[in-house]
Amino acid sequence: MTAVTTSAPTAGDEPDLPRPKDAGDPFDRDVLPSPPGATAALLRSLLAPMKGRVALTTLLLLLQQAAVQAGPLLVAYAIDNAVPAFRDHDHGPLIVVAVAYLLCALVSGGLQSAFIIASARVNQDVLLDLRGRIFRHAQALSIDFHERYTSGRLISRSTTDVESLRELLNEGLQELITVILSFVYISAMLLWLDLGLGAVAVASFVPLYLLVRVYQRRAVRVYRARSTAIAAVIVKFVETMNGIRPVRAFRREAANDADFRVQNRRHERVNGDALLEMARYVIGSRLVANTAVAGIVLWGAYRVASGSLELGVLAGAVLYLRRLYDPIDRLGMFLNAYQSAAASLEKIAGLLAQTPSVPEPPAPVELPPLRSEHPGREVVFDAVAFGYRTGGEVLPRFDLTVPAGQTVAVVGSTGAGKSTLAKLLARFYDPSQGRVLLDGVDLRELSVAELRRGVVMVTQEAFLFSGTVAENIAIGRPDASREEIEQAAKAIGAHEFISALPDGYDTDVRKRGGRISAGQRQLVAFARALLADPAVLILDEATSSLDVPGERAVQRAMSTVLQGRTAIVIAHRLSTVEIADRVLVMEHGTLVEDGSPAELIAGTGRFADLHRAWRDSLA
Repeated sequence: MTAVTTSAPTAGDEPDLPRPKDAGDPFDRDVLPSPPGATAALLRSLLAPMKGRVALTTLLLLLQQAAVQAGPLLVAYAIDNAVPAFRDHDHGPLIVVAVAYLLCALVSGGLQSAFIIASARVNQDVLLDLRGRIFRHAQALSIDFHERYTSGRLISRSTTDVESLRELLNEGLQELITVILSFVYISAMLLWLDLGLGAVAVASFVPLYLLVRVYQRRAVRVYRARSTAIAAVIVKFVETMNGIRPVRAFRREAANDADFRVQNRRHERVNGDALLEMARYVIGSRLVANTAVAGIVLWGAYRVASGSLELGVLAGAVLYLRRLYDPIDRLGMFLNAYQSAAASLEKIAGLLAQTPSVPEPPAPVELPPLRSEHPGREVVFDAVAFGYRTGGEVLPRFDLTVPAGQTVAVVGSTGAGKSTLAKLLARFYDPSQGRVLLDGVDLRELSVAELRRGVVMVTQEAFLFSGTVAENIAIGRPDASREEIEQAAKAIGAHEFISALPDGYDTDVRKRGGRISAGQRQLVAFARALLADPAVLILDEATSSLDVPGERAVQRAMSTVLQGRTAIVIAHRLSTVEIADRVLVMEHGTLVEDGSPAELIAGTGRFADLHRAWRDSLA
């Protein structure tokens, strides 16, 4: 046997650390790849359950526009018929026109109100469904995805991008439908009032259509860039706030501020580009519309003077023309909202198109009953090979059998593959070759629920969620009673400090458990694991961040939790190894030593040298 030597970290063994970006990695882009038509399919799937309500809102808007567009027709009738009749002392036609105009206004207002209420309910249900899909899908995606796709981007997808869709649904679609209905209604009315005026008005839409197409092509690029810039600002902000302690410790405030200023200015520039494109469209559309109205009015006035056109028809036509061209600006607002929402939907569709790299089995099996009186299960690594996508091979070939009920400590230098071993057993990843077996069953054949009942992992971080101490312990078994929660805490040795908290077990630990110390958080994590009662327990450097008193308290808790269970203990401190039945020494993804702690300490190998160095450091 030889002494343990320190080696450089093996690429990929610690995937949560920063790495150089792979230029060909799609995760380096803000838009994830998705199948063709995924964006349209997503929108259809969101609206499909609401077909009836969508049809109702469309009908309400259709009737509302009919009531609105009756106005100029009534004005034309009043000028050409009701006013001459009034001169002849016949008040009836004018009264009818006035009452009809008032009724149209009242009906239009009522229908508009009903449309706003109905469409708001549809919009909110669509957004509720979309946010839920993003949240559920993000949780279902594998650890590999979350280690490559930043939390800031996920936040951007569920906030900024969903908000873009909200603006489109709340305002943009109504504007589009209004413009389309106005065009249809008014074109029909103009053609009915006078074929010549109607034909000229319809023909004027050709340059407007070309203008819209040019704006749409240019805006696509701008709004994609804007959406990416917004996401970059959010990512930088979230990253800085999550790492505020090292930021303060290493005086990164000024550097971070400079980086954030760059992202913020980029966001400002692309916003300016979007406004500039919108301004160009509005100026061009108004120029075309005003030119068309002026030409039609001059031609209509000439025809009125020559007697070939009635004055009322010209007045009604001018009113219709104003109503025809006024929505053009609103169409620009719709295109503005549409391009923003389209860019956002493309990103959301790309996210939802991602599939877990650790999928659920199509026909899951159940674990066999426990074979003995203790709750442990046999763990076998059968010809396992593995490498992270972002680095080289971590485990070239690995074989290991851990009998049921045995506690195995795994030690080795940084990058040796210790944490990778734990993550494969927890099935955060699947091996690229070989199998990981639990009582003879391949982990890939187990459902996630069955696997999590059998295998529990306690990490160095001991993450606690906002909520009470009791709620955090009950994560191990949500249906546990208060008495069972307290029994688990007592068995671990956490009851005393929990009882001393202001509200005992009902004390809110706040964000990440910041209200209690690191050692106390670790004890709560062990109580959670004990309550879950797993057959296999993985401890990934569970004491490495603790001081000596905290480590001793956690070690006492570990002896309780590990009793009778199969355990894989990733050891950073050799004091943790003392509770193990067996020690594995790893280097570069291979086992170099395997034996009981006493055997290895008495030998002349790497673990013996490492143990002597540790003992000397305590002297």
